[in-house]
Amino acid sequence: MKLVTVDLQYFAGEKTEKATPKKRNDSRKKGQVAKSQDINVAIGLLAVLFFFSIVGSYLLKIVLSIFEHSFQTYMLMDLTEENTFIILIELILQVAKFMVPIMSVALVAGVIANYLQIGFLFSTEAIKFKLEKIDPIKGFKRIFSLRAVVEFFKSILKISIVGVITFLVIWSRIDEILILSQKTIGAALATLGSLTVQMGLYAGGALLFLALLDYLYQKYDFEKNIRMSKQDIKDEYKNSEGDPLIKSKIKQKQREMAMSRMMQEVPNADVIITNPTHYAIALKYDENKFDAPYVVAKGVDFVAQKIKLVAKENDVIMIENRPLARAIYSQSDIGDAIPEEFFKAVAEILAYVYRTKKKV
Repeated sequence: MKLVTVDLQYFAGEKTEKATPKKRNDSRKKGQVAKSQDINVAIGLLAVLFFFSIVGSYLLKIVLSIFEHSFQTYMLMDLTEENTFIILIELILQVAKFMVPIMSVALVAGVIANYLQIGFLFSTEAIKFKLEKIDPIKGFKRIFSLRAVVEFFKSILKISIVGVITFLVIWSRIDEILILSQKTIGAALATLGSLTVQMGLYAGGALLFLALLDYLYQKYDFEKNIRMSKQDIKDEYKNSEGDPLIKSKIKQKQREMAMSRMMQEVPNADVIITNPTHYAIALKYDENKFDAPYVVAKGVDFVAQKIKLVAKENDVIMIENRPLARAIYSQSDIGDAIPEEFFKAVAEILAYVYRTKKKV
């Protein structure tokens, strides 16, 4: 029996169940999502290279103008404290004119790549300082973990594929490369630029394909890491819905409070209509509150006996009427006026009660 109990506990703690929506949402808030950095790199690289292929001539003019202006103007100037700052500002503006469009394209591509993978997400959890991040033992385990091995082989694969693609592109245009020395500087630069963009686009396409495979692996690994055990699911349900034992105690306490309030109203009743043993209905007539008598307390069995005991202690008159007691109990709630069909019967009972009280 002990062995069976241990086995059941082991299987209850084994993470074999898919993560619940709450678990996924909590992980997302912590910044834990299925994401491949390779997709960001591949899309960013392709975006920048496409940008180069479209506006490359414009960027080349900016670079040439910087060199031309530098050689024709700055080289012939006497550098002083006054003009050094002016030259620096002019160079920064020219370089910014070249770099800002490229950086903007890369930034937009990175945002799009992230959005395609995980949607809109902002979390500071990943950048919080945690001592476990500098724990050497955990760091050593991460270095020699299965994930580290997978990342190592991924890097080898990417380097190999990029190397093969670069070689094939160069080999396909070897004739142009061999005659570069016979071309003008501008033509040679144009050829090298075209060659670089072509290699980059082909390599970027291959990296994007590998990145999609990596994303599938990251998604699988993420789903594996957030799996839950049956006990985890039970604990989550208890935390979200509340412990059944605590909920039952709260309901019991609420019933006790409602019972106490109801019993406090019994002494104010005009009459108690009984079954006589199973039902008890306490009625009161207050013309300022209702046009008809209303129920201030009701109960069956133990509660009915409690109502009759309180009524007896406070000299409230009790009248036995079995069908009326049952009917009012089933059709009226505490605080409600009695239905119209019971007006005549209750009016006769109240008239008898008032006459009795006057005699006393």
